[in-house]
Amino acid sequence: MRTPTSGARRTGARRPGTPARTGAGREVSRRRAAAPARAPRTQAVAADPVRRQRWLIVLAAIVVAVFVARLVHVQVIQGPALASTAQQARLATQVTLAHRGDVLDARGTVLATSVDRYTVVADQVAIQGFRGNTRTDADGEPVQDGALGIAQLLAPVLGETKATLAARLNGEDRYVVLARDVVPEVQRAVAALGLQSYLRTDLTSERTYPAGTVAGPLLGHVNSEQVGMGGIESAFDEVLSGTDGTVTYERGRDGAQIPVSQLESVPAVPGQDVVLTIDADVQWKAEDLLDEAVSDTGASYAMAVVQDVRTGEVVALADSGDVDPGDPDATEQVVDGSRAVDVVFEPGSTGKVIAMAAALEGGYWQPTDQFEVPDTYTVDGETFRDSHSHPVQRMTLAGILAESSNTGTVMMGEEIPFAVRYDYLRKFGFGERTGLGLPGESAGLLPAEDVDEVENRTPYTILFGQGVAVSAMQATQVFSTLANDGVRMPATIYAGTQGADGVLRAADAGEGTRVVSGDTAAQVLRMMESVTGEDGTGTGAQVPGYRVAGKTGTAQMFENGGTTYVASFVGVAPADDPRYTVSVFLKSPRSSIYGGVVAAPVFSDLMGYTLRKEGVPPSQARFEPFALTW
Repeated sequence: MRTPTSGARRTGARRPGTPARTGAGREVSRRRAAAPARAPRTQAVAADPVRRQRWLIVLAAIVVAVFVARLVHVQVIQGPALASTAQQARLATQVTLAHRGDVLDARGTVLATSVDRYTVVADQVAIQGFRGNTRTDADGEPVQDGALGIAQLLAPVLGETKATLAARLNGEDRYVVLARDVVPEVQRAVAALGLQSYLRTDLTSERTYPAGTVAGPLLGHVNSEQVGMGGIESAFDEVLSGTDGTVTYERGRDGAQIPVSQLESVPAVPGQDVVLTIDADVQWKAEDLLDEAVSDTGASYAMAVVQDVRTGEVVALADSGDVDPGDPDATEQVVDGSRAVDVVFEPGSTGKVIAMAAALEGGYWQPTDQFEVPDTYTVDGETFRDSHSHPVQRMTLAGILAESSNTGTVMMGEEIPFAVRYDYLRKFGFGERTGLGLPGESAGLLPAEDVDEVENRTPYTILFGQGVAVSAMQATQVFSTLANDGVRMPATIYAGTQGADGVLRAADAGEGTRVVSGDTAAQVLRMMESVTGEDGTGTGAQVPGYRVAGKTGTAQMFENGGTTYVASFVGVAPADDPRYTVSVFLKSPRSSIYGGVVAAPVFSDLMGYTLRKEGVPPSQARFEPFALTW
């Protein structure tokens, strides 16, 4: 039986070789007993992947957030701009040419029109990728790849050899013109080849002039950019040209249009037709007669104007030697325009009618006032001569005009103050453009208003048409004013515009300006009618069945430092009920320098043709002339 003492010893016993525990050791044992139990090592190791997973999730979330932010920035913030930039790189805009308006005469005859033409263009880079595949050419031969294959298909359509065309199709150029001015039939044949990814046909326009040489310099022409150059084409270019349209579309890498990719289309607005007051038949007749006169007289050139006295409308504005505006070799002559508006010369004796109108309107003289007229007359130290020697002649004022006496005109003009003489030159339109609006139109030349203070000759020479310079159009308008009861109508060649509806939108004709009274105009017209009578200088201007009032002229023209002559006749018919003024001018005629000899017969033919064509009734009233002598 164990005793407590032995139990106690057993409990505190120590193994052999084990050091005895001290007090400190026992304290450590107690602390270990009091500390919680440590987790097994296998559990701590298992916790590490969880932490790593959490970190990976966090890191992935950050990466995703960055990508999302970038995506939002690209798609939302930068998206529209990037998309627009990408689209702009794919966009192409093609210009749709506006159809240029026609030029028509007063009766609707087409004088100028435009026809569709095409330019065939190749893309050499795209052509390198062409594959003939199973296609055959016009001869049934297999189509090869690349440039040679395109040439096999295209050469017969364009009328070229395969080898020549293939050479032009090889290269690195994206724009090579293969053919210009291709007619629509050929364009359709090119399109039918199905080579739109390699070739294209651009619409252009070609200006044609169906009337040929009729009114050539008057019409002008258009350049390769379809811009008017000279004449009507230039004067009314803005009206005729219209507004080009555009088509914007997306294209692929090969340059071809992406189907259903048209983004914007602005239709072209065609130009309006310009309707002239010109009558093509009268214009043709005038040119034909002028060419014949130049041939017969040896003149350098000739001009003619036909004007409706009631409206100021120009029915013909003609030059000799007209050329076709569509002829490339005639470009310079066409651009220069009509000489009838840009060449100036002294009017000569045709200007005497202004002096007579001033004399009658101011009450200085009457048609039957009497003069003793020598062939030489001196005033203010200046001597003036008639065109031929003659003894002193007893003439009335009407006789002075009929005989075209320079000395008699100076004697009459002495009584008219210089300021009045000058003022009537202005009133009749000298020194200013007529208003036709044609490029290059001249205003003519007038002496200074104070020329009478610096020299003595010019103040008198202007009475008989020297010392001033005018165009054929200006000279014509003087007679039209007198024939229109003394009212000067604005000269016009523009009747209006005509749209696709065919309705004429008439131009504003403007209002006339009274220059002299109706009585004065009638008296001067009656005096001019004696010019074409048996005792006048213009008998060759007579028109069978019609009374004619007019005036001959032999005018000086200064050219290249020298002097030459312009022979002319300007007249009105029927004199008893004026309808038309016709003027004819021949520069440097060799057969004769007198207008009554070389110009009056041309006037007769042209006026007669115009009156008959327009159905103007013959004169009925008998002419009662003023006395020409006393």
